[in-house]
Amino acid sequence: MGQSISVDWELAEKVAVRVSEYAPFSGERHQQGLLEEFTAHTEKAEGLVAATTGLTSTQGVARARVVDRPGWIKTNLKSLQRLLRPLLESENSKGSESPVTARITAVEMGAVLGWMSTRVLGQYDLLVIEDEEADEQDLVYYVGPNVVALEQRYAFPSSDFRQWLALHEVTHRAQFTGVPWLRKHYLGLVESLLDEAEPESNQIIERLRAMKSQNESSSTEGLIPAVATPQQKAALDNIAGLMSLLEGHGDVTMDRAGIGVVQYANRYAKVMRDRRQSATGITRMVQKIIGLEAKLAQYAQGEEFITAVEKAGGEELFNQVWIEPSHLPNSEEIKQPSLWINRMQVNASG
Repeated sequence: MGQSISVDWELAEKVAVRVSEYAPFSGERHQQGLLEEFTAHTEKAEGLVAATTGLTSTQGVARARVVDRPGWIKTNLKSLQRLLRPLLESENSKGSESPVTARITAVEMGAVLGWMSTRVLGQYDLLVIEDEEADEQDLVYYVGPNVVALEQRYAFPSSDFRQWLALHEVTHRAQFTGVPWLRKHYLGLVESLLDEAEPESNQIIERLRAMKSQNESSSTEGLIPAVATPQQKAALDNIAGLMSLLEGHGDVTMDRAGIGVVQYANRYAKVMRDRRQSATGITRMVQKIIGLEAKLAQYAQGEEFITAVEKAGGEELFNQVWIEPSHLPNSEEIKQPSLWINRMQVNASG
C-alpha cells in the first residue's frame, strides 16, 4: 500500500516565492499607477467584450486587481486548497499521509507555481472560496512585474498593450459570469476528475516510469494525463475541449473587440505566439511536466474551430455552444469542427 499525497501549503508558498525572486522587476516601484490604469482598461474592455460577444456578466462590473508574483502565488494556492480540499480530506481520513510525502509534494508544487508566476500576465479567478469575503471574489488579476518586464523587453506602448491584455482576461470573465451554467459545469468536470483520483505515491512513480519508457518526445499531454485512470481521461477530454473553446474564443474576441481601439494588436499577438512556442531547456521541461504544452495548442485549435463553425453557419451557429453543456465540443470535435457542426445540425433537425 502506498502513501497518500498531502500538501504542506506553507512550504509550497515559500518555495514558490523563492523561485519567483529570480525574475526581474520585483520592486514595488514598478507597479506604481498600474491599478488605476488597469481599472480603467478593465472597465472599457467589459463594454467592448459585451458588444462583441453578446455575453453580459450577471455578477456586476468587472474589478481589476494588480498583484506582484508572491500575491499571484498566494491567490492560486488558495484556489488550489479550495479545489483539492475534498480529495485531501478524504485521503487524510484514511490515516496514511506521510510528512515526507507532504514536503516533497509541496516542493514540487511550489517550484511549478513559482515558475508560472514569472510568466503569467493576467488571470480571471473563477473559483469561489467560501471562507473569503465577497471583495476577494470574482477578480481579474494582472501580474504587474511580468507586464512591465514584457513591455520593456519588446518596447510595447504600455497603455495600448494593457488594453489589449484586459480584453482577453475580461472575455474569460464574460464567459464564466455571462453563461449562467458554465462555472458550475467546469468545476463539476474538475471535481469528477478528482473523484476518480488515485493519489498513491507508488502508483504515480510507476506510471512516470512507464511514460519515460515510451516515446515521450512527441507527447504534449504532460504528467496528469500520463497518470490518469480511464475515467479521468474521459473527464480530461471534456475539460480539454472546453478550455480550447474558451481560450480560442478569448483570442478571437480580443482581436475583434480591439479593432479601432488597440493600435498594435497584430504585433502583440505575434510576440505572444512566439513567446508561447520558444521555450527551451528547463522551461520546456516544466511545460511538459504540467501539460502546459497542450494548453498552448488550445489557443490555435480553439481559434480554428471558431473559424470553421462561423464559416458554416455564422455567429448564430457558434453561439449554440452557450445554450447548454451538451452543446459544448469535446476535444475531438475541436480538432474536427465538422463533427460538432453535424451534431448541431442533427439536433436542430430533430
